[in-house]
Amino acid sequence: MQHHRSPTFGQTRHVNTSVPDMPGTPDIRPRTAGTLTAPALRRALIAGARRVIAARDGLNRINVFPVADGDTGNNLASTLGSVLNGALSRRSRHIGELLRRIGDDAIDGARGNSGAILAQFLHGVAEHARSQPELDAATLAAAVRHGADAARSALAQPVEGTILSVIDSFADAMQEAADQNAALATRDDPRGRFSRALAQARAALARTPQQMALLQKAGVVDAGAQGFVDLLEGIAEFADGGPRAMRLRAPLQAANEHHDGHDEDTHPPHDDVDPERRWCTECLLIVDRAAIDSGERKAIDRAEIRAALEAIGADSMVLAGGGTRMRVHAHVGAPQLLFDACAGFATVEGMKADDMLLQSRSSERAHKVAVVTDSAADVPEAIVERHALHVVPVRVNLDGRDYLDKVGLSTAEFYRRMAASQQLPRTSQPPPGDFRRSFDFLVAHHPQVVYVGLSRAVSGTLQSAEHAAARGDASKVQVFDSINAAGGQALLAWRAAEMADAGADVATILRELERLRPLTLTWAMARDIRHAVRGGRIPAWAEPAVRFTGLTPVAKMKPEGKLGVAGGLFAKEKAPEAFAGYLAKHVRKALGARIRLRAIIGHCDAREDGERLLAALRNRLDLVEAHLVETGPAIGAHAGRGALVASVQPFAG
Repeated sequence: MQHHRSPTFGQTRHVNTSVPDMPGTPDIRPRTAGTLTAPALRRALIAGARRVIAARDGLNRINVFPVADGDTGNNLASTLGSVLNGALSRRSRHIGELLRRIGDDAIDGARGNSGAILAQFLHGVAEHARSQPELDAATLAAAVRHGADAARSALAQPVEGTILSVIDSFADAMQEAADQNAALATRDDPRGRFSRALAQARAALARTPQQMALLQKAGVVDAGAQGFVDLLEGIAEFADGGPRAMRLRAPLQAANEHHDGHDEDTHPPHDDVDPERRWCTECLLIVDRAAIDSGERKAIDRAEIRAALEAIGADSMVLAGGGTRMRVHAHVGAPQLLFDACAGFATVEGMKADDMLLQSRSSERAHKVAVVTDSAADVPEAIVERHALHVVPVRVNLDGRDYLDKVGLSTAEFYRRMAASQQLPRTSQPPPGDFRRSFDFLVAHHPQVVYVGLSRAVSGTLQSAEHAAARGDASKVQVFDSINAAGGQALLAWRAAEMADAGADVATILRELERLRPLTLTWAMARDIRHAVRGGRIPAWAEPAVRFTGLTPVAKMKPEGKLGVAGGLFAKEKAPEAFAGYLAKHVRKALGARIRLRAIIGHCDAREDGERLLAALRNRLDLVEAHLVETGPAIGAHAGRGALVASVQPFAG
């Protein structure tokens, strides 16, 4: 049996029967010496992307710019993962078409500042080479130069000592080699040409601490720049030896590993996060090409979007893409302002917003179990801040637009818009990608992660989290069904986060959650059931019956995790006080007369009633700690405005 070496980066190839690019069709066409073919580029980029993904934990550890939120490795891995699962998963013979698909997938999947810059680089390379079936040295160098220029143009304020500087050095070296070859009318070894450009990129990487004081103080190179060099090194290793040449380099030194922690000049990483722009916010803008051609819509204009984002005080902007698809990344104080500004230019998809201040604080607690919940849990903001509790937002749809619950759309704004809308609001679970991004970040910084989720019986949210956990390091992510919602789910997440802060291991936390789950009780009172009738959750005949009798329905979270009618109150003006009496009676019966409790009281746009309910409960029950919150859309979308929700749990302190 004859063996043929697989074609590698930039090599001449005449016959290949070992790895055909179309099943059953050996590639026997001759190639011009020194040209780069689509199959070779595809395999080289697969090698480079895999190297970056393998190195992501090290990149996370040295991430200090633009903020030390420890996610650059995850962001680059996610960006390149989109390309691996998209364009690079399919064989191609036309290099321009391959690059176009790579650029589109990178824009669609870009995450974070460095991920968006890398995506724009790949998109720019594709723009220059889209008509080329193969690339010679001059065209490849020009395409790389165009990509570097495009990456720089994506930023409103380019900063030296970052991934941009390394991309520029690599592009300059590629162009210099091509110019020398053209002047001498010679063809050198393409692998040697790439190796010299890689050496220039490595040198530029080594210079990044000299260009940025923040890096020099931390004793690290720029994480995004290191990720780009990792990509090039993976390509180089493939070029030298084919797929089996891929190797992992040693872990990078973390930013906090070069000193003993007692340096008086050091400070917590979150001190570098601007609290006025704490949200790392991204979305994908899409305009249909046919609509542009017909004159119905205009192409996306980078300058116009940049001006609109500057008007809302956005910082660290990266606008990657072209006229029909653009990935927008920026740091803002209010994510919804960015989404609303972008909606004026195109359809907004793929919204995400990460709290960099919370991420930085979480990375400081790397030795502890991390706890995550979703926004169906009505966790008081004070508890989120106290325990660095991570919350994945549920999606809310109002008047045909999607919002990120409690991040892109505040609870108060939700009720205001719901009151003015002619359409019923809808809620949907976060996609697995939202959970995956959160889990990946936390697993990179913590030994274990516990997710306390919305009841499986009422939503697919828990299943979405399970899918995300299974696709990552499933052994490090534990998914716990709260069999509850709103304040009840929040109380369980609160207890888990409190135990994690105290140093409990994951097994101890899960045992405590199992113990508390049946003891964590939630009731809801709806003063106006018209919204529930509109939504079909209560039959239409019930509305006039309730109105005629003056009955105020009361529902309870059942043991199977569903909210069901449990009784009613004949009270209107003093409904909060009557509800408090009802709750006190049933809590004593279920948990004991003298038990000490935690409580979370939620209101659906009815703060005064919520305050009255909480005050009345304090007079009837031993509440060690209690919080009043606005109940989110998970229940509010179905219970309607004016509803009250009360959740209690035995105090374990």
